[in-house]
Amino acid sequence: MTGTQTLADLKSLTQGTAAASAMDEAVQPKIDAHGRAYATGKRKNAVARVWIKPGKGIVSVNGKDLPTYFARPVLRMLLAQPFLVADRLNQFDVTCTVVGGGLSGQAGAVRHGIARALTFYEPGLRPILKAAGMLTRDSRVVERKKYGRHKARKRPQFSKR
Repeated sequence: MTGTQTLADLKSLTQGTAAASAMDEAVQPKIDAHGRAYATGKRKNAVARVWIKPGKGIVSVNGKDLPTYFARPVLRMLLAQPFLVADRLNQFDVTCTVVGGGLSGQAGAVRHGIARALTFYEPGLRPILKAAGMLTRDSRVVERKKYGRHKARKRPQFSKR
């Protein structure tokens, strides 16, 4: 009876192979034929498609350079955060297209996309970016306006008469 195994033995055997194959798949970088990593970032109603590749730190948003598209320094600082956390400043060129939302939401979407693309290019950076909260999609959106109210929660002024 050397060929028989218990269910626990079979279960541990299948879990071990599944975990090993998942680890091998997770460790492999996802890079296309042009040497770029692609990711999608989202924030509020903005959606950003981001491609990163090794370079000198040039950032292009919707065909425009970074200071032209995001004129406010705070928004440009937001885009640099994933690179600062991962200690990869000016090592990657970023090309992205953003649609929807306002400038603040678009900057948040590009930041989310850059962080995800960095993890696809260098899987070892995932724990660092995850700990900094860069990989979590900020799910806060504007609350809808209710009927009988001026805005989502603001009520009409009360009058006794």
